[in-house]
Amino acid sequence: MAKVGVEQSLTNVQQALRDKGYDVVELKQESDAQNCDCCVLTGLDSNVMGIQDTAIKGSVIEANGLSADEVCREVESRLQ
Repeated sequence: MAKVGVEQSLTNVQQALRDKGYDVVELKQESDAQNCDCCVLTGLDSNVMGIQDTAIKGSVIEANGLSADEVCREVESRLQ
């Protein structure tokens, strides 16, 4: 199953993805995102300076305003 990195504060999303069988990695630092097929972030840390260093090759999903089920659907659609 796909490996999905999820920001620490999104515990409900982590649990929902685990329930669907995904290998969930808690993102505490940039190196945690390596080898992830997809990452889910809150989007609360805005990039004021516009610096774009990419840590993963997979999709990044912003969970701000989405329910855990909506995030799961987004993950599933991006990984197909």
